[in-house]
Amino acid sequence: MYRIYGFNWNDEKLIRKMAGKTDSAGPGDNEIKVFPSFSIGSSCISETSFSGKESRYVQGQPVSADDGKLWIVYNGEVYNFPELKEELIAKGYKFNTTSDAEVVLKSYQEYGPACLEKFNGMFAFAIRDEEKKELFLARDRMGIKPLYYYLKDGKFIFGSDIKSILEADCVKKEVNLQSMYYYLGYEFVPAPDTMFKNIYKLRQGHYAILKDGNLNIKEYWDLNFKPEIFDEDEAADRIFKAIEESIKRRLTDNVPPGVFLSGGLDSSTITGFVARAYPEKIQTFSIGYRDKSFSELPYARMVSDFFNTEHNVLMIDPICPEDIEKILYNLDEPMTDLSTIPFYLICCKAREKVPVCLSGEGGDEMFVGYDRLKAARLSRYYNILPPFIRRKVMTPLILKLPDQPQKKGAINMLKRFAEGTLYPEDVGAMRWQYFLNPKIEKNIFNEHSRKNITFTPFEPVYYFSRKCNSNLQVDKDIYVDIKLTMADSVLMKVERMSTAASLQVRVPFLDHELAELCATIPANLKLNKLTTKYILRKALKKYDFLPEDIINRSKQGYSLPVKNWLREELKDYMIDLLKNSPVIKENFDSSYIDLLMKEHIQSKHNHNHILWALMNLSLWYKKFFL
Repeated sequence: MYRIYGFNWNDEKLIRKMAGKTDSAGPGDNEIKVFPSFSIGSSCISETSFSGKESRYVQGQPVSADDGKLWIVYNGEVYNFPELKEELIAKGYKFNTTSDAEVVLKSYQEYGPACLEKFNGMFAFAIRDEEKKELFLARDRMGIKPLYYYLKDGKFIFGSDIKSILEADCVKKEVNLQSMYYYLGYEFVPAPDTMFKNIYKLRQGHYAILKDGNLNIKEYWDLNFKPEIFDEDEAADRIFKAIEESIKRRLTDNVPPGVFLSGGLDSSTITGFVARAYPEKIQTFSIGYRDKSFSELPYARMVSDFFNTEHNVLMIDPICPEDIEKILYNLDEPMTDLSTIPFYLICCKAREKVPVCLSGEGGDEMFVGYDRLKAARLSRYYNILPPFIRRKVMTPLILKLPDQPQKKGAINMLKRFAEGTLYPEDVGAMRWQYFLNPKIEKNIFNEHSRKNITFTPFEPVYYFSRKCNSNLQVDKDIYVDIKLTMADSVLMKVERMSTAASLQVRVPFLDHELAELCATIPANLKLNKLTTKYILRKALKKYDFLPEDIINRSKQGYSLPVKNWLREELKDYMIDLLKNSPVIKENFDSSYIDLLMKEHIQSKHNHNHILWALMNLSLWYKKFFL
């Protein structure tokens, strides 16, 4: 794994400083290249090959073309690079390394930006053309690997992480208040912005060309819905084989990778394919909690026994503030997915035994696995009630119900459903994934921040809804999940936490060929009435692939019992953070935050999403500004 960096001026000291910012590795002499008007560099986080054969990872970067005019810094894996290499050799190219970075570079040399259409993998890279004085930047179709950039006053800087970009003196650290507003609602900052002014994310499936100080950004891949496979049996067969092929592409080593096994449908499916690909026992890894309503251990154990894996369990007790601060620093900007901390901890445990793990991210997006899509469908029936009854009677009564300590439960689910109905229907399923409700939005910001915020809560959703080529709401919901929440939240968590643990994580459900196949399957075969992942369940049943209890169970997902910890073990820590943080004092109404904390501690309401988000904002500000 690598981290990559660069900027459009000559400064050897700065590029070495940026490369050395990565905690897991320092720069070597062969990891930077300084031109008269450009500097690029990289840091190797870990050696992930463990097969004993020639490795794509052992060569240093930057890598140059034979004529020395093109140079690449590259982070990621292109799984079909051996086939591409043979294709290029047939065209007369010679190779000096066994790395896929050189294959990517010479593919660009041969095909230009169109080379991106040939790659199957996860990547972010930059190619400097010293003859043309041009920089080419690209990010993979799904956004598995990150790429940030700064552009202001003729200064351009790119990097795999924000903290390295901040090493440049020209970069002034300023809070982007509009991003802060979106963050409180979505629990992440939607691309292309970040929480820092003038620092941006290159969107998934895009490339950029920097020339003469101008940055031209283009999209090279999009997901288009075109229903073609209407027969259930055919769809099930095609899906099963496509998942198998995707997983095979990611089994690139002689020794099996580990698998994160929650006991859910996606991770269990991956476990099955990996276990059947190797004669020896594979390593699986699960998380557990004392609060059994948050734990899935019995299901994970069932799958482990079914496939005879060597199962590893990490029990998580309430974590201390020092651990929280250490873990969240690796994110570079606040992102409050409640599974972030447990995911980091399980990555560390997995790294003790394996350098590579497969994970089930993407299965919910591809096959419609989130409960919020069921909520959107149920809301049709709720809307049969007269508007006055819904808005003035039913919803207020439901929201007055006290919060329950378990993760879900009938009352908690009913309250969350009612909260989602407060938002416009054209937002679709994202109504149940947005946490800055109208009452909180109205009261939480102070006058200073209100002057600098445009209150358009669902503009990021509408942007992708308009862009989707399908008029079906389910397709729009899938598209928004893939383009908005997955890249900037789910995958950001996976990439940042796994890299911090020096673990390579591969996500077979996010193979673009599998995604394109799923887009040819009609929506009713993904969400059938209230059955999520209908066609995936059918495929697994048809091939008798998993225990029936696993195939039929509903989604639970990694999480933390944060709402209970904020009432108990982390209560004083929360109060101290939110009362004394400069960024909270400067932008929020402190008396209203006090009210939210009081209501949460007394279990009148569950405000854990907004309180945890504010705590993370405070910690981020403390790490990067104080």
